[in-house]
Amino acid sequence: MPRLFACLLAGLVLSSPLASIPAAAQTLRFGLMEDPDALDPTLSRTFTGRMVFAALCDKLVEIGPDLKPVPQLATSWTLSEDGKALTMRLRPGVRFHDGELLNAAAAKYSIERHLKMPGSQRRGEISPVDGVEAVDDLTIRINLKTPFAPLLAQFTDRAGMMVSPKAAERLGDRFATAPVCAGPYRFVERVPQDRIVVERFDDYWNRDAVQIRRIEFRPIPDATVRLTNLRAGQLDLIERLAPTDLPQVTRDAKLKVGSAYELGFQGVVFNTAREGSAVADPRVRAAFDAAIDRNAITQVVYNGEFLAGNQWVSPRNPNYVAEHPIPKRDVAKAKALLKEAGIEKPAITLMVYANSDAPQVGQVIQAMTKEAGFDIRIQATDFTTSLDLADKGSFEAYLYNWSGRPDPDGNTYSFLACKMPLNYARYCDAEADSAMNAERLTTDAGQRKAAWKRLADRVLTDKPLVYLTHRKLLWAYTPKLTGFGEYPDGLVRFTGLRLD
Repeated sequence: MPRLFACLLAGLVLSSPLASIPAAAQTLRFGLMEDPDALDPTLSRTFTGRMVFAALCDKLVEIGPDLKPVPQLATSWTLSEDGKALTMRLRPGVRFHDGELLNAAAAKYSIERHLKMPGSQRRGEISPVDGVEAVDDLTIRINLKTPFAPLLAQFTDRAGMMVSPKAAERLGDRFATAPVCAGPYRFVERVPQDRIVVERFDDYWNRDAVQIRRIEFRPIPDATVRLTNLRAGQLDLIERLAPTDLPQVTRDAKLKVGSAYELGFQGVVFNTAREGSAVADPRVRAAFDAAIDRNAITQVVYNGEFLAGNQWVSPRNPNYVAEHPIPKRDVAKAKALLKEAGIEKPAITLMVYANSDAPQVGQVIQAMTKEAGFDIRIQATDFTTSLDLADKGSFEAYLYNWSGRPDPDGNTYSFLACKMPLNYARYCDAEADSAMNAERLTTDAGQRKAAWKRLADRVLTDKPLVYLTHRKLLWAYTPKLTGFGEYPDGLVRFTGLRLD
């Protein structure tokens, strides 16, 4: 490392607020790649938000390392023969952080809040839910408009998180400023762009598994600075270690590494409804796709650690549609498509996260597509600002990451179904909607596979999204941290962790 660069990094560590705040005993300092958005499970839509929620908010159902559902706030469940009613038995004696008991009425309130609250990001995830009944104090029955195969999988994430009705009613639209859930840690404070602090909840139902007293989540967008702070002892754990740093960290006896391939995807979302933009033409989107070499992106930017991909799940996933393999780069085809569209030199602004690696991906895409005639202009944007712009449709193309869900429905429906919350592409196609509705209606593996094929036939032709890679999630941490487990959803389980 050049001497000047090393000195600059050292200065970043010394000038960081991390260095000026002494770590209290049993405080885990966790370096995040971004500052999360709203700390409200109904409104949240970020990966780093899910990491904080893993400490704050238990779910009805958890997943194990094998992605199979296991009990958490619900201890058991049964599905009716017609597939239209899920009955769940709640764990007795669970308290929210404000001391209120979790009962059937509270669970009913939380699920209905996900469905009805303005701005809900969960609405599309559980839209087939028709209503929730409190059968008795600890039993709920979730009634469905139609059978809904992904329901249990949806309850393993924020749609299954329970919030205190008393706190939610008291705080209203300010709930995210002081969230009250039923997880192992309770909220203490948040300083935007600096820290989120939580402390162990002593009345937690599984309190014997919670050994660390306090967690400080620290957003640090630069991967090099995160790693430098870890090495300097100012952090104990960092997420999304840069793949280019993996070889040196692996050789460092003072650090440990964890890894798992994500369930989601990285891709470029096109605003298909953008008037006057070249990306509104599917031939231009197809030309963009033809000009891309996905393997080159993984090699140049990610040291070959990520998986190239062209669908909402990776080629290693059993639900990958094999009839649509990863296409090879074809510049001649890209040029021909642009000529056919009558836009041989399209100028497109590509919005990317203002972090360590996204601008690099943008630059590789810029160079590749230039050979086909594209003029890609990179707009590095703060993470939460980029989400707001995507919500408003104020973009042309957006390099976007999705952490993924155990069921492929969680990677598709909210992004591709008409008028869904995460459909930043403004894509709406009757055949695509029909395919997604079909996969939701059955648990039969063969029928679902056929529905995914129908969806791929349509979406991989229309290309509202061009899928690029599937990330290898990398953590680095001090050897003092024990009990760390690697889960394919990329989230840390704080129960069972020790910091010696």
